[in-house]
Amino acid sequence: PLLCFSLQGVLDDSQLQGIIPRMIDGIFQYIYNMEEDVEFHIKVSYFEIYMERIRDLLDVSKTNLVIHEDKNRVPFVKGVTERFVSSPEEIFAAIEEGKTNRHVAVTNMNEHSSRSHSVFLINVRQDNSASQKKLSGKLYLVDLAGSEKVSKTGAEGLVLEEAKNINKSLSALGNVIAALADGNKSHVPYRNSKLTRILQESLGGNARTTVIVCCSPSSINETETRGTLLFGQRAKTIKNTITINEELSAEEWKRRYEIEKAKNDQLSLTLGKLENEVNRWRRGEK
Repeated sequence: PLLCFSLQGVLDDSQLQGIIPRMIDGIFQYIYNMEEDVEFHIKVSYFEIYMERIRDLLDVSKTNLVIHEDKNRVPFVKGVTERFVSSPEEIFAAIEEGKTNRHVAVTNMNEHSSRSHSVFLINVRQDNSASQKKLSGKLYLVDLAGSEKVSKTGAEGLVLEEAKNINKSLSALGNVIAALADGNKSHVPYRNSKLTRILQESLGGNARTTVIVCCSPSSINETETRGTLLFGQRAKTIKNTITINEELSAEEWKRRYEIEKAKNDQLSLTLGKLENEVNRWRRGEK
């Protein structure tokens, strides 16, 4: 599929590399340029959402994983393989391994049609031994299966059931995007699908999100292309508030407390001066 090629491209060709290998190279270039007292821990996971079941692509024996929440109420896939890596080549190897385990099928529209949504997760933790500061971040790289019209794909049997599940989850994603874009809705239906539940933080939480839409210029696909572009247009209107995922040491907490205490003392002093001025004004003094 074109979008999948845009994401991965040819991993060992610098000219034909896709978005994922370029991002990975960027991450490691940043790491290589850091000071020696900064240590990084990187682990990756790769899974697919197939027929509304989460399947580990790095350990195919894990076929029905569940979604839990961490202490900050951020969803995560419990039990998914987390593989520690130390170079771009090790990440590329994990991508290739997972790609061979992904569900694909032949349809009238595509010889290698993705039958699932795939999620490649890069988890980076940074420890600074000098300042004792710890930072963490997650990069979700998601390849969505395309919406399908059964009349065009000629899907039957299992492929038809796969198409139904793909379209259902994409519809749930569209509803979440619409609710977030509206801005006035008190309820966002994240729990209507595994896809939107996993991407809850990416869509409406502490994250910067980029959406790449893939559509056809052919007139025969006019309806699908229009719907896809409207989906992208709605997604562009979502505004997230970003904060750094930072784990502070006791010394850093103390330092910040002293700074805030000094600010509070200064404000109290200013307030006292203003109250004295008001009292003099009330007594008619100049």
